[in-house]
Amino acid sequence: MHFSYPAFLFALGTLAIPVLVHLFNFRRYQKVYFSNVQFLKEIKEQQSSRRNLRERLILLSRLLALAFLVLAFARPYIPNHNTRAAGQQQAVSIFVDNSYSMQTFSREGSLLDEAKRRAKEIVSAYNLNDRFQLLTQDFEGRHQRLLRREEFNDAIDAIKISAQSRTLAQIINRQQSLLQTRPGALHAAYIISDFQKAPFNQQQYQADKSLQLSLVQLKANTLPNVAVDSVWLLSAVHRPDQTEKLVVKLHNYAGQDAKGIPLKLLINGTQKALGSFSVKARSVSQDTLTFSGLPAGWQQGEIQLQDNPVIFDNQFYFTFNVKQQMPVLLVDGGLPNKYLQTAFTADEFFALTRTSDGNVNYAGLGTYTIIMLSDIKAISAGLAQQLKTYVNKGGTLAVFPATDADLASYQSFLQSVNAAYPEKLITEGTRVAALNLQNPLFKTLFEEVPRNPDLPMVTKYYPLHATTAGESLMELPGRQPFWAGYRSGVGKVYIAAVPLDEAYSNLPHHALLLPVLFRMALLSGHDMPLFYTIGEHETIETAPIPLTEKQILKLSKGNQTLIPDARRQEGSLLLYVADQVQQPGNYRLQKQDSTAAIVAFNSNRQESDLTYLDKAELDKLLPAGNRVIEAGKASVAGVINETNFGLQLWKLCIILALIFVAAEILLVRFFRPSKQQPQV
Repeated sequence: MHFSYPAFLFALGTLAIPVLVHLFNFRRYQKVYFSNVQFLKEIKEQQSSRRNLRERLILLSRLLALAFLVLAFARPYIPNHNTRAAGQQQAVSIFVDNSYSMQTFSREGSLLDEAKRRAKEIVSAYNLNDRFQLLTQDFEGRHQRLLRREEFNDAIDAIKISAQSRTLAQIINRQQSLLQTRPGALHAAYIISDFQKAPFNQQQYQADKSLQLSLVQLKANTLPNVAVDSVWLLSAVHRPDQTEKLVVKLHNYAGQDAKGIPLKLLINGTQKALGSFSVKARSVSQDTLTFSGLPAGWQQGEIQLQDNPVIFDNQFYFTFNVKQQMPVLLVDGGLPNKYLQTAFTADEFFALTRTSDGNVNYAGLGTYTIIMLSDIKAISAGLAQQLKTYVNKGGTLAVFPATDADLASYQSFLQSVNAAYPEKLITEGTRVAALNLQNPLFKTLFEEVPRNPDLPMVTKYYPLHATTAGESLMELPGRQPFWAGYRSGVGKVYIAAVPLDEAYSNLPHHALLLPVLFRMALLSGHDMPLFYTIGEHETIETAPIPLTEKQILKLSKGNQTLIPDARRQEGSLLLYVADQVQQPGNYRLQKQDSTAAIVAFNSNRQESDLTYLDKAELDKLLPAGNRVIEAGKASVAGVINETNFGLQLWKLCIILALIFVAAEILLVRFFRPSKQQPQV
């Protein structure tokens, strides 16, 4: 047997007090005079022996009561193989899962309320001089310190549901990072969670050997749940009053079919579509919603479905921009190319500007979504440098060589932007052999791909010599590129093997020219994702936003305002929000009072999968020597006390002390020597 506080054993010296009281209990006797005491001797001896027995029993009861009371303060225990050094200070980290799944209910109420109660039970199992860290899914800075017991309990009461979802490795690394700052103390860590399979199902994590890790699993009721996993629009570019088609991906996480799930689509707060869908058990279903009548500007979308009782994933947010017009710049050698002009003036959506290669406004190049070069005999060094900068910053450039092109100037420029360049003219006739239907320009171009398509005829062409890999649009026999695209910086360059001239090919009159040119223009520019996921630390990339030294960008939603870290790069602006976004929704990106963009954030859908790891699976995640505690009706504190501090005996000592106090009271009250009258 060992003692947690052996210094209290010095208090056993107080056992001398009742002994002294017993030895020096001087009584004042009343004198009774008798003529002859000869007949009283036998009675006196009989009464004295009974009184001595009573007093010795009372003394023994007092000694045992006091001794067990002292032992209770010394905290005796019988150690086991996991017992920690008694009296040494401990640093304990307790993670309370406050993710969305903790809103579900168990027999004890909501899982979050039960987790808070279990955390307080764990703290009560430790000593007053131990220190505690509270950790939640938010990984807040204020939780990166050790607290006293009272401070910890106050912090527990302030925990609220969070949109964050961490992995087991992230949680343990965070706990270890703080506990390692207290090298002199014993370390223990607890993770209180429902342990969903999605965030926690991973390979065994190798924790620090000095850290005793315990997983406290809460049992939730089995509930059905259907959620929107993602959405995407079929149209690459969105125009005013254009019909849009939105694909919605529904996921049924339950083991039974979901039938007749009501779903509603809102755009800018106005209902645009309504439907009812069914999804088979443990499967995914995709449905398409059609809507139209959108004005120019940013559109705020929201998918709402009715799926009770799990409601935290019943909304899904997305945003996109409907452009009023798209600026296009045509640069030629002095004579306008009638085919390009006719193509882009046919649709009012394109704002066309035409100029010659000697009159290009270099300062305004960044305002154009796409620039097209045609019929330029020689590309000057100045124009080449400005076009290179434009492409590297995210612009799109299409090049059609001139009929009498200076191939050396083309080679110099196109090599600088990592694109193929034209070589010596070949006058042998041929035909385009194939289209690359996997290229984004062709993916949605055909409703049905013809078996024998009518492809352009070529009379003469410039073979394209490529030094880097590109994406072909059209190919000549032998897989020679006829029209191809190449990445340069964050922009793109398209180069054709022929001028737009009927003497070289029938491409100027071919049916493919117009849709390909339109797709090049429509797929150009900065297209932001429809949504971002909270907790994935994604970088938000937007078109360049001019800022002065005193101007800042902010993300706002209702009364919530965030200031992201903004960094400029070639042709775009990068925004870093880290863990600032805590609630899903549509956030306005504002510069002072103007809105530059609207960004949508959604919670991580792995919280929607309400399937949990069992004890055997949790045991596999932990290194040897750690444990899994299944939270039942009993207190977790008792399990911790028995494991960390062995078999505790102080309660038994208190019970025994009370028993002997009661025995003393009974002896004093009821055990009296029989009173006999002396006979004379």
